[in-house]
Amino acid sequence: MNSALLSLRQVGVVRQQRPILADVELAFAPGTVTALVGPNGAGKSTLLGVACGDLQPDSGEVLLAGTPLSALRAGALARQRAVMPQEHAVRFAFSVEEVVAMGRLPHPPAPAEDARRVEAALDAAELQALRQREVQQLSGGESARTTFARVLAQDTPLLFLDEPTAALDLRHQERTLRSVRTLADQGACVIVVLHDLNLAAGHADRIVLLERGRVAADGTPREVLTEDTLRRVYQQDVLVLQHPRRPVPLVVVT
Repeated sequence: MNSALLSLRQVGVVRQQRPILADVELAFAPGTVTALVGPNGAGKSTLLGVACGDLQPDSGEVLLAGTPLSALRAGALARQRAVMPQEHAVRFAFSVEEVVAMGRLPHPPAPAEDARRVEAALDAAELQALRQREVQQLSGGESARTTFARVLAQDTPLLFLDEPTAALDLRHQERTLRSVRTLADQGACVIVVLHDLNLAAGHADRIVLLERGRVAADGTPREVLTEDTLRRVYQQDVLVLQHPRRPVPLVVVT
């Protein structure tokens, strides 16, 4: 495996005297997609927030290429990592194209390269027909695709995506995660929060399963998505089958 781009060392987060994350030790390599999964309240979004530098941990540290995130200025950090949050609302009447172009702001001005990156991001998210639409007029799924396109345009080696498929239809769920897979195949490190275990199994190299703020399992989809582990963590009976067309597990609720 490639050496780690991002490392979390003994990370802990406490809110109102309740541990949200405890002793999380993880490393993430370039060229990989890691899915963070787990029940509601397991700590997935908190872990993502700490890992990307939006939240300060109460204990432990996060290192980006060996440098503590706390030592990086906002501009330098924005050239190294892009973040897609759960909330996609934009409060002003920007067009889709303008929002996507905001992904280029951390970089030195380069008009030709900026335009190329924006066009490629609009294409990847199937937003060409909506490029002049005001973002406040978009549906939830269209808004999510616009935010994803902004992240693509930012062109960073590290990407954090918090439930990027939650508002999307079946086609765009697949397109989004195939784009994520392509980025990783080109060398990016992608960390994505997902609720759909089958999407995680189909597109991630690695799954980190969280339970009550701790890592319950960490490995390939086949290693993590076992019936015993899922029944224990989710408190739900499941069957784990072989996907009929792809070499990945398929989780079925019973």
